[in-house]
Amino acid sequence: MAKSKKPLKAALQSQQSRLKMKQKASQATQAAELMSKKPGAKGKGKAKESAPPHRRTVPFRATDKILLIGEGNFSFARALVSGAPAELEHLPLKNITATAYDTEQECFEKYPEAPEIVQGLRAAGVEVLFGVDATQLGKVPALKGRRWDKIVWNFPHAGKGITDQDRNILANQLLILGFLRSAAGFLTTGSIPETFNARKRKRPDDEEEDNADDSDRADNQVAAERGSILITLRNVVPYTQWDVPRLAKNPPAPTLNSTPENPPYVLLRSFVFHRTMWKGYEHRMTKGERAHGMGKTGEGGEDRTWEFVLKD
Repeated sequence: MAKSKKPLKAALQSQQSRLKMKQKASQATQAAELMSKKPGAKGKGKAKESAPPHRRTVPFRATDKILLIGEGNFSFARALVSGAPAELEHLPLKNITATAYDTEQECFEKYPEAPEIVQGLRAAGVEVLFGVDATQLGKVPALKGRRWDKIVWNFPHAGKGITDQDRNILANQLLILGFLRSAAGFLTTGSIPETFNARKRKRPDDEEEDNADDSDRADNQVAAERGSILITLRNVVPYTQWDVPRLAKNPPAPTLNSTPENPPYVLLRSFVFHRTMWKGYEHRMTKGERAHGMGKTGEGGEDRTWEFVLKD
């Protein structure tokens, strides 16, 4: 007999409550800092010199095998082919597998630009697959027995149209957990990349600022490195309430007898995702053109990518 789903929901809801309290405390701290910076505020002191801008992070190497999940209109795959940074100039296009949850017909109906993009990708040698459920990768015949250096999901969303915010958060947390569980068996095996081993964690949540200089990792690579998962989201409410880093590092136990354990991950790094760095990339909503395709995904803030590897 299947166990009740209540324990999982209770764990995720408790996590949501803790995160909300943490965010309120953070907001209070930010408000206090803003007040202290106002003209005439005590302790203003000498203005600090502005820090130099970070170099933008390119999370791929030209030798990587890359699996793209939930591609929507396939414009990120197109950017990898024809609009990627110079570091990826020699990336073999046969190394890219781009997938979408929709069937081919559904995709082309949702995104009018998709047919032309897909035609161009296939002509270039990119593998394009439709009807791929991110939480059931093991059921896709074309993926069985294969492994990738990078498995990428940009702006995942359950797309269920749930108006209740707590239920919507829960639905997306379950989606992320299912993806992390499903993708684990498709990552290349090996040692944890140097990016993780060479840097000590300075924050309790293991989040790092942009770390774009990966030349040391590439030059010193002497053994196979384990593959990583990259998840990109808006770094604003309500997406921050999904608490993806914590879900990956401390996943709740499964609630059904038939459900495998959720494997724990470690956070390799996090960095700002610059859409403009990927020429031709166009963010699209899950409902496509039927919802005007260009819907808002949170006001202000930034896009951020979290990169995970399986824990030993």
